[in-house]
Amino acid sequence: MSMTTRTDDAPVPAPHAADSHELIRVHGARENNLRNVTVEIPKRRLTVFTGVSGSGKSSLVFDTIAAESRRLINETYSAFVQGFMPTLARPDVDVLDGLTTAIIVDQQRMGADPRSTVGTATDANAMLRILFSRLGTPHIGSPKAFSFNVASMSGAGAVTVERGGKQVKERRAFTVTGGMCPRCEGRGTVTDIDLTQLYDADKSLDEGALTIPGYKPGGWNHRLYSESGLYAPDKPIRTFTQAQLDDFLYREPTRMKIAGINMTYEGLVPRIQKSMLAKDREAMQPHIREFVDRAVTFTTCPDCAGTRLSEAARSSKIKGISIADACAMQISDLAEWVRELDEPSVAPLLASLRDTLDSFVEIGLGYLSLDRPAGTLSGGEAQRTKMIRHLGSSLTDVTYVFDEPTAGLHPHDIRRMNDLLLRLRDKGNTVLVVEHKPEVIAIADHVVDLGPGAGTAGGTVCFEGTVAGLRAARTLTGRHLDDRAALKDRVREPSGALEIRGATTHNLKGVDVDIPLGVLTVVTGVAGSGKSSLVHGSVPAGAGVVFVDQSPIRGSRRSNPATYTGLLEPVRKAFAKANGVKPALFSANSEGACPACNGAGVVYTDLAIMAGVATTCEECEGRRFDASVLEYRLGGRDISEVLAMTVEQAEEFFGSGEGRTPAAHRVLRNLADVGLGYLTLGQPLTTLSGGERQRLKLATHMTDKGGIYVLDEPTTGLHLADVEQLLGLLDRLVDAGKSVIVIEHHQAVMAHADWIIDLGPGAGHDGGRIVFEGTPAQLVAARSTITGEHLAEYVGH
Repeated sequence: MSMTTRTDDAPVPAPHAADSHELIRVHGARENNLRNVTVEIPKRRLTVFTGVSGSGKSSLVFDTIAAESRRLINETYSAFVQGFMPTLARPDVDVLDGLTTAIIVDQQRMGADPRSTVGTATDANAMLRILFSRLGTPHIGSPKAFSFNVASMSGAGAVTVERGGKQVKERRAFTVTGGMCPRCEGRGTVTDIDLTQLYDADKSLDEGALTIPGYKPGGWNHRLYSESGLYAPDKPIRTFTQAQLDDFLYREPTRMKIAGINMTYEGLVPRIQKSMLAKDREAMQPHIREFVDRAVTFTTCPDCAGTRLSEAARSSKIKGISIADACAMQISDLAEWVRELDEPSVAPLLASLRDTLDSFVEIGLGYLSLDRPAGTLSGGEAQRTKMIRHLGSSLTDVTYVFDEPTAGLHPHDIRRMNDLLLRLRDKGNTVLVVEHKPEVIAIADHVVDLGPGAGTAGGTVCFEGTVAGLRAARTLTGRHLDDRAALKDRVREPSGALEIRGATTHNLKGVDVDIPLGVLTVVTGVAGSGKSSLVHGSVPAGAGVVFVDQSPIRGSRRSNPATYTGLLEPVRKAFAKANGVKPALFSANSEGACPACNGAGVVYTDLAIMAGVATTCEECEGRRFDASVLEYRLGGRDISEVLAMTVEQAEEFFGSGEGRTPAAHRVLRNLADVGLGYLTLGQPLTTLSGGERQRLKLATHMTDKGGIYVLDEPTTGLHLADVEQLLGLLDRLVDAGKSVIVIEHHQAVMAHADWIIDLGPGAGHDGGRIVFEGTPAQLVAARSTITGEHLAEYVGH
């Protein structure tokens, strides 16, 4: 008998105190719409949080657990360092125990700064610059010499230095060798302004020759030119001499007195470039964006051929490859090239660069190139790019928090993502995932289902346990977990076709395709196969085409669904008409604002390094309006009561009776159609989830007078139960005579389509071809593509 065998009555050693912290305990969470939520999440396991969009998943995971972890870590720094960090308030929760360091990988789109690329957003570009500064021939300088964000400059002058109690003047000179192309200043494109769109040459300035938004006669922008004295404001611009025209269009900034005020005069063209063209196009107001699209053409810089780099930076090469060539390569090809380099002098650098590039390939982004502008990445691609730095990490006992990591992924790629999540867990980490896809829910060790509804109807835990338990629990998620959309018996007949010939945008290889009109067409294929390139690059933008993409909604805490959708305009007019006063009184951002809080409803107190405090305004009690405004009523309700209504309540209120307002009712019906009936009209946009924001955007476009609707992954952020509602909405659009083109990976949308265009077969240069055109039933029967295999498996064929 072995000596190690223990008898039954031997004392069992007491567990170590350190082993008792195996759970993240959340008691009494009340962030946003959470209603005293209490959950216990196992550590070192994969936990999936699910529930309808707006049920409180993000409030629990991001705004409570992850936010408190970040706040506690920030507090470990000195007060001096905290002064430079964002101040975070403690979440509204009673108990939060067992937290570990949280690493948040969310779906925030990468900044659309024109200088930001995939390479600069990761460490890859920094390492490549060092590599070329050490091995490139001819040697041209430090890593700065290969950076398109650093301009070459030199200077010299006298400096005064205090030495030995005396002030001594010395001459100093400096030189910085940067890699920026001087022509395009590192942007890769140059702008060509169509002067005929800036002014009407047959008119004088006094007659309103300027056709630029914000340059109306009488305004300061206009007076700067009409009262400069450099040319006659009452003569047509066509009659200006060459010198006057140069002063009008291109003069360098000059201080002068205009209308009795000291001002800086600047030529019209450089002024437009600084005020409008320096901004990201997506951040512009719609009327400014329309003007820029009309007046400005962006062409590839002729000096650097779009590489952004100076001639010197492009001349230095390693084995015949310049840094511009390396950044333009597909990352999977670049990884192979780096693997072939064998230089002991830079061995640690090469190893680190190889790991980073291999992570791109492993995570399914090998089809990108390092010079791809960061702003062009989809939400899913941006999130996976952020994941790269964590894949090879040696950290354990960390909490990784993911927000729908499968967004924008083909079913083929979801399996790879699942493997990565499990690998992070198996290294001893806690993995928290907010997700709707059944394929990800299926691999969870623990599931937390929130609901039962959205907004005020959500915020409670409906189920907590295993995946098998969720199926048996019959919650909304449990009931829909095994939902499968069936193939249509009959598909619609197209009314015409949108012909695309020789499409070569990005990786497309001269694609010829006819997109049928008058039906529901789904464009699919693995991530990076060329779907967006085909649709966005080839479908002509303009009259009759409505694009609803994944770009984020821009709005402050003063913005809400009523202001964003334009609903507030008819509501204000209805109130004004009913009471015989000005519409501006019914805006919390204008004359009707409470004077104490300026219409914010709360008073913010900044406490420097501590979290700021927001207290409800005592004057208006959070209603945001001046007391005198609240005396005016429409249908027995004041404006603050209307903004406190849900969409469903407001739809009924403005649909009939004294409050009947057809213009407002139309907007509200669209909001209800996209499944946002539970939102309150005055809820700040900053509190909406990602799925809610996209549906809000879709609702605003439903009134557009377009014949073709192009939707980019509308199922992002949608619960399984909501997908059915979305399909009904798409059907209604088609039945109303619209043509709907959807870029989508969700099998339910594919099965519901009238026509499928499948791109592939792979990603990057392995894609860019049409691998299938036809009905979903034909795709399932043929099983000739990756998409066909997964769709057949989904519908059970």
